[in-house]
Amino acid sequence: MTIAPTIDAARLLAAATEVLETEAAAIHALTRRIDQTFVAACRRMLECQGHLIVTGMGKSGHIGHKIAATLASTGTPAFFVHPAEASHGDLGMIRREDLLLALSNSGETEEVLRLLPVLKRLGVGLIAMTGNPGSTLARHADIHLDTSVDQEACPLGLAPTASTSAQLALGDALAVALLDARGFTADDFARSHPGGKLGRRLLVTIADVMHGGNDLPRVQIEASLADAIVEMTRSRLGMCAVLDAQQRIAGVVTDGDLRRHVDELANIRTMPVTRIMTPHPRTISADELAAKAAEVMQHHRIQGLLVTDQDGRLIGALNFQDLLQAGVV
Repeated sequence: MTIAPTIDAARLLAAATEVLETEAAAIHALTRRIDQTFVAACRRMLECQGHLIVTGMGKSGHIGHKIAATLASTGTPAFFVHPAEASHGDLGMIRREDLLLALSNSGETEEVLRLLPVLKRLGVGLIAMTGNPGSTLARHADIHLDTSVDQEACPLGLAPTASTSAQLALGDALAVALLDARGFTADDFARSHPGGKLGRRLLVTIADVMHGGNDLPRVQIEASLADAIVEMTRSRLGMCAVLDAQQRIAGVVTDGDLRRHVDELANIRTMPVTRIMTPHPRTISADELAAKAAEVMQHHRIQGLLVTDQDGRLIGALNFQDLLQAGVV
């Protein structure tokens, strides 16, 4: 029978704190190495006419996957190639105009070193990221980025912890520096993330989610409250626009207005809609981002918005449920 170890809360907290402090110190030490070598690496990446190929084995490979993904999503065409698979056919993915970023804490990873003669024959440039400036990989690289650490956060000094944190942080530094150099914008980011919430927040406009045409709940200003309720029920948007003779918005009636005036609703067929409507309601333009509508609704604690054109005429309506369904919130 296995006996569960005794849990010492203080010891767990102390160990966690020490890990974070060790890794933070390792990352901070990198700031002293952001010099002309880093600039040279960025310049080579910016000048690359092909793809930036990232490779690494083991834990460095996992970090390499993330670095490649971050680079690709921020304007630098990049992908990861496993070094062992490269020796068994995947080298065909690498072309002369590409550039290789190789990660290895020791700088002596056999699977990575095995690629060097082939890369040299192809004329592919090599940037190495290692924790050993005197290593074979560092010496054969065109540019070497030093990610050495004083110690791993692992108390045994075995599990890659501080070293992989340093690799990841320097990879992020490269990606963001290149993003800035390329003038990469939020719109550019959204175009590479159309399926995620970030992309939807940056791409989806009011026009994409609003209701219009026959689905638009509206009555004229001389209508009765009963007419407005019929429109609200038909559209299921929880509101109805009230329009003047020029088809501009005079007001809006919402479910909330009905609840607030319930004691006055004795005869809704004769009661004018103007009696309980909210005049001059908040509106939004169709070309605004849908995320802006969410901000307006949350700030003013309302459930819907009317959409107007440049002349202030009603062209659409949407509610918070529409934003939820579009994945904007």
